Amino acid sequence: MHIKKYDFDYSRRLFLERAAKGIVGAGVLAPLWPTIAKSGDATTAYPEELRSISAYTKGKLKPGDVLTADNVDIVKDLLDPIAYRQVKEMGRRITLVETTSDVTKLFPHEYLEATLKNKGKAKLDGSGNTFNADGKPWIGGNPFPEPKDGVEAFANLTLSWGRHDQSFYAVRDWDISPGGTTSYQYDFCWAEQNTTCLVNNPDGPYWAGHEDKLRYQSVFFIGPNDVKGTSFVNTWYYDQAKFPDLFGYLPAFKRERRFPTNQRFEPLVPGITIFLSDAWAAGDPMLTWGNYKVIGSKPHLGSVSQNWMGDDPNWERKVHGGPKGETFFDTYMELIPEVMVVEAEPVGYPRSPVGKKRVWIDVRNMMFVAYVTYDRRGEIWKSFEPGFSQYKTASNVVMDGKNPGWSWTHVHSHDIQSNRMSRFVQAKSITGGYNSSWNQGSLYDKFLTIQAVRRLGA
Repeated sequence: MHIKKYDFDYSRRLFLERAAKGIVGAGVLAPLWPTIAKSGDATTAYPEELRSISAYTKGKLKPGDVLTADNVDIVKDLLDPIAYRQVKEMGRRITLVETTSDVTKLFPHEYLEATLKNKGKAKLDGSGNTFNADGKPWIGGNPFPEPKDGVEAFANLTLSWGRHDQSFYAVRDWDISPGGTTSYQYDFCWAEQNTTCLVNNPDGPYWAGHEDKLRYQSVFFIGPNDVKGTSFVNTWYYDQAKFPDLFGYLPAFKRERRFPTNQRFEPLVPGITIFLSDAWAAGDPMLTWGNYKVIGSKPHLGSVSQNWMGDDPNWERKVHGGPKGETFFDTYMELIPEVMVVEAEPVGYPRSPVGKKRVWIDVRNMMFVAYVTYDRRGEIWKSFEPGFSQYKTASNVVMDGKNPGWSWTHVHSHDIQSNRMSRFVQAKSITGGYNSSWNQGSLYDKFLTIQAVRRLGA
């Protein structure tokens, strides 16, 4: 009798064996990143069952099918627990699409090039900070495309959130009550400016004079009028054990103030479920969290392609589900051949209401595709589920330099304990004439200083 080495369950057995031995790897038939570097096609590192939802489900589901309460149990193991409950109990629908084979569609172009060029040059020092081989701050791209542990995996998330040197997101948010109606609607802007790890800077990977920092980041609310002018600015240090400087401007008090570090675990404005800590599943310096643990690897469903609504005038999305048909965005998910599942605890925040977080990271681009937090009792609390896409459709494209753009498109932020949902999109434009963009010149003086926050608030 001939036993096939790569039978249908080979991948599952391999993932279980790696988990039992504490081995962290990427790829099944071949190591992932050498395969990507050679062909740009990640799928050849995996057998058919991990690159085809039809093969994985043995024909029960295929691209174009829609997950509903009637069929979601077929792929329960491919969803985080809150996403599963949303489909099973709350009327959410998820459309399945083909698995992306071309890795260039999962990155901004320059960031992928930097990842390939700089592979193998990153090192962790004794404290866990990431440095280039010459001892200077990291020089751009994913520092650890083949991470050996959870700390290296989180370095990929933390050092460049949006994978652009700078980003300006015009965000439109809807906050859905437990009864299914829109209780709040906000327009706000989110700005990010990296100072190190740069990939588009003609003067190299560092912004001169700011090498001790990692990024400046701000968020300011444009509407409605009762929160207009509410603004926050974060200054992140390159040392990931240092807490950011967090200042805010509250229009009711007509002044800016410094906020304590535990303000990172509170809603930004009434009704919203988003915390600063939630950003990119790595909203706090990574060494203020600890006990990083890779708990396994597995296939997963994630919104990583075909999610840009570029044919809508403002890139907005249709909604469905929940008690009033308003709770969820229409979303598209593909079978990701392999995710790394990492847990961490907020060791630097003794008063944090979060007990731990669990993050599912697509090993093809080392970006998170699902994120769930647990409270101090160990009960599941919130999910922060992103959608990503190349900004290109059959009839429209947004260019990032000479190449189609890539970025996040939408987020579901669901507090499952209160059953409040914040869902928001990266819109083309919002109130006040603010437009989304990447790498369009320095944001610092306009949006990323205390003076700018005061000006925006006024």
